[in-house]
Amino acid sequence: MAMDSDQNDLFRDGAPAQAEPRHRPLAVRMRPRALDEVIGQPHIVGEGCLLPRLIQADNFGSLIFYGPPGCGKTSLAEVIAAETQSKFVRVNAVLSNVAELRDILRLARYESDKRTVLFIDEIHRFNKSQQDLLLPDVEAGTIRLIGATTHNPGFYVNPPLLSRSHLFRLEPVPADAIAAVLARALEDPERGLGGHRCTADAAVFQAIAKFSSGDLRRALNALETLVLSQAVGAHIDVGAVEVFAKERQIRYDRDEDEHYDHASAMIKSIRGSDPDAALYWTFKMLAGGEDPRFVARRLVILASEDVGLANSHALTVAVAAFEACEKVGPPECEYAIAHAVLYLATSPKSNSVTRAMAAVKRHLRERPVQAVPLWLRDAHTKTNQALGHGADYRYSHDYPQGVSGQEYMLEPITVYEPGQAGAEAATAQRMAQLK
Repeated sequence: MAMDSDQNDLFRDGAPAQAEPRHRPLAVRMRPRALDEVIGQPHIVGEGCLLPRLIQADNFGSLIFYGPPGCGKTSLAEVIAAETQSKFVRVNAVLSNVAELRDILRLARYESDKRTVLFIDEIHRFNKSQQDLLLPDVEAGTIRLIGATTHNPGFYVNPPLLSRSHLFRLEPVPADAIAAVLARALEDPERGLGGHRCTADAAVFQAIAKFSSGDLRRALNALETLVLSQAVGAHIDVGAVEVFAKERQIRYDRDEDEHYDHASAMIKSIRGSDPDAALYWTFKMLAGGEDPRFVARRLVILASEDVGLANSHALTVAVAAFEACEKVGPPECEYAIAHAVLYLATSPKSNSVTRAMAAVKRHLRERPVQAVPLWLRDAHTKTNQALGHGADYRYSHDYPQGVSGQEYMLEPITVYEPGQAGAEAATAQRMAQLK
């Protein structure tokens, strides 16, 4: 199927416009009606991609669409059902139950000639039993499942179901594409807002697209609200958008993958010694409603994992930031978080603690466990002394530089290798001298 690769429009011309009930939200009325109208996801529906070929041949099994809100998961499912002339049954996992699923599957078996496409929105909300219930009919081809989720399917979709599905990741819709759709929606008299005869500057569409953060549904809803709040024939300028967006919240869901993605970006920015990026990702999380204690916990872990002995004060600063979150609370504790983020990002880095911990754990897993040498065993009781516990122990402070040279394992091992950054360089030098 030939696909237009231009990303500046989400919907292509060519499909006949049809009237939509005016009470339906603009985002619903403007959904694409054919696969060749969808160009907001060129990596999925572009020329030569797998999904268009499967649909054109009407030879696909189960599909999982994974992506952020408003990227077109539901629209794509509806288009696929229309393109293949299949019966489309939509279920929301939040509202559905086992009884409803059984009825849908039973009817699909009875109407096997209709090729039922079962679309399950928020499939990550289904528990294991509900997902397992789908397996026999998925395998038999009674239904063609299309699941949509904002969560990582690897964590929330059962492996047997995931292994029987093609997984496609959808990306946030590009801002230029959103702006083009908004311009079309404002002029479209059948499906859009053309009946209101409003006009708008091009900058208005760009401004809405910018604060929508790749969420096309959110952008269309914003445009509809702006138009409905104006008189018929009014002109909308950027000032109206600024008033509308003044109280907007940054799109960030603590229960979605964004929670982990942003935490990962913060940690990697600090590890990479980029204080600006580290502070940006940190405060994007906080502005989106993230619990400051979660951020502070990650900083405490990072202080040992990535800064470590190169600057041992980092752990003190991180723990102090966590205590500030516990005792002071937001928003004032944000000062302590910013302090800790900048301190950690600008500190020298060493992962020798991480490497040493991994090495000793690996040794314990893979090698025979050693017993405590007699000379190191507790000798506080007469019985222990009679058994020879501690008899040959050398008290380190009795020797020059506090080093006796005694072995502290029956079979000595090396798991700690000092780094050469920051304060740990002096530690490396001292350890070399001791050896």
